[in-house]
Amino acid sequence: MTIGVLVVDDSATMRGLIGAALKRDPDIEVLGFANDAIEAREQIKKLNPDVVTLDIEMPHMNGLDFLEKIMRLRPTPVVMVSTLTQSGAEITLQALELGAVDCVAKPVGGVTVQQAFADLTAKVKTAAKARVKPYGGPAAPVERDASYRASDTILALGSSTGGVEALMTILGAFPETCPPTVITQHMPATFTKSFAARLDRISGAHVTEAQDGDRLQPGHVYIAPGGDAHMEIASSSHPVIRLRDGEPVNGHRPSVDVLFESIAKLNRRSVGVILTGMGRDGAQGLLAMKKAGARTLGQDEPSCVVYGMPRVAFELGAVDKQVGLSRMGPAILNLCAAAESQRSAS
Repeated sequence: MTIGVLVVDDSATMRGLIGAALKRDPDIEVLGFANDAIEAREQIKKLNPDVVTLDIEMPHMNGLDFLEKIMRLRPTPVVMVSTLTQSGAEITLQALELGAVDCVAKPVGGVTVQQAFADLTAKVKTAAKARVKPYGGPAAPVERDASYRASDTILALGSSTGGVEALMTILGAFPETCPPTVITQHMPATFTKSFAARLDRISGAHVTEAQDGDRLQPGHVYIAPGGDAHMEIASSSHPVIRLRDGEPVNGHRPSVDVLFESIAKLNRRSVGVILTGMGRDGAQGLLAMKKAGARTLGQDEPSCVVYGMPRVAFELGAVDKQVGLSRMGPAILNLCAAAESQRSAS
């Protein structure tokens, strides 16, 4: 089935470049163009596109404000395409929180159009399959479980498309005594530090971008840096984070599989969780964790933006239980507490 796309950008040159990049894929049809939010609103009503590519900086109404209106009134898969996706990670993260499925950076500096838009068609195709929901405003503060007792059970989470919303929902419920937590989220290098800071503001836990040599501690959450390295947990008297070079795995660096498989080798109590995302990254690693004795959870289909990674993991038999996003935070903590109780009883 052909995917119909509306391209929204205030630059005629950029509209042409984005359109040309999309038209190279025979499964994508560019239905039309718009240079601002007013024209885009009319084109959406007229053309009913499957996906909208949207700039952030536009006249009359900026892309964030327009995105919020789209997601409130006519939820549509949106891929943000903007120069601000690199220098303004905070703004792009706001767009993802509002409901944008993904983002692509316009070419800047020495980056060619071909390099900048290499993933554009793939992200548009993923967006066309995404389950978008009406935006209901900022999430209400979550009451945290103050009774949760700190433990050294390692908690590992992996996510991709839709992971910003999922991780904010889950970590928003985490208390300051949460288990030592490591996360690989598929995200560009320029985003992960800002994302960690954003999570740190809403969570009871201390959330940081991981650094090589970090020792895992209760009450701390470590986000794998995007871009050039895989994150592993090294086997030692006290688990530490190692960032290592390597080719992409399942098309990703950092890879969820690499993280999960490193934990499976530790012979320590652990809990593995696979969240929304396209593809299969993390499925084999979660299976390795389960075979090594870990308890495992997968996000259920109705609450996923893209039910890809969790589906493959479930079909492999790697998932003990599927859980909806609204219940995932408490379910994770309960599972970690149960693992700790089992250790104390043994």
